[in-house]
Amino acid sequence: MSSPSSSPGFQRPVGIPSFDPRQVPISGRDSHLPAVARLAQTEQALRQRFAKPPVWQPELRGEPAFVERPVAEAAVLLPLVQRSSGLTVLLTQRSAQLSSHSGQVAFPGGRTDPEDRDAIATALREAWEEVGLAPQRAQVLGSLPVYTTGSAFNVTPVVALVPPQPLKPNPQEVAQVFEVPLAFILDPANHQRHRMFWQGREREWFAMPYKDPHDPLGAEHFIWGATAGMLRNFYRFMAAQ
Repeated sequence: MSSPSSSPGFQRPVGIPSFDPRQVPISGRDSHLPAVARLAQTEQALRQRFAKPPVWQPELRGEPAFVERPVAEAAVLLPLVQRSSGLTVLLTQRSAQLSSHSGQVAFPGGRTDPEDRDAIATALREAWEEVGLAPQRAQVLGSLPVYTTGSAFNVTPVVALVPPQPLKPNPQEVAQVFEVPLAFILDPANHQRHRMFWQGREREWFAMPYKDPHDPLGAEHFIWGATAGMLRNFYRFMAAQ
């Protein structure tokens, strides 16, 4: 990531409330929806699905705007790490030093630069700058529909398979890099709905709290907002018949 302000939805414009999303009541859970079958979560199955995608519609196109400014283009990388135990989703936790959205969970990614030829180039460049993920080692499978953030970014999620590799997070922007099993993300029983009233309207978002079993302190990563929204669309893509 070239700068904190380059990341989609990360620069806090005037008017955005500061609140702890964990304290917003859960309005619903989606345990009634089916989890994606494990056989559909293999590398080969993912390659086939992106090569011949099903007819489907994203559940979320974006968030109600809370700023008035021209929409900017951006992209994020949704990296699927090829672990022997199964695929995982690589995510970051933003540095507490940042003046906006500090400590939040995000994908590697950011604003499109003029020299970027497309969204894939943006996502790979930002992942390299932000966490040191080597672009030549990423096998891009395809992209998910554009997700528009409330802070006026059109974000293209780029899905890629990546082998386990040493990473070098930029300490100015990233406090931690962690992985969540893909099976956890693709089970809607782990998806929460949260709702609050602000700026004269009701706003709702998804959250996917994940407790890392490898963390001796049992830390919870609270995945929510745009990141959870794009993951929810990924679930819908994978679950489509």
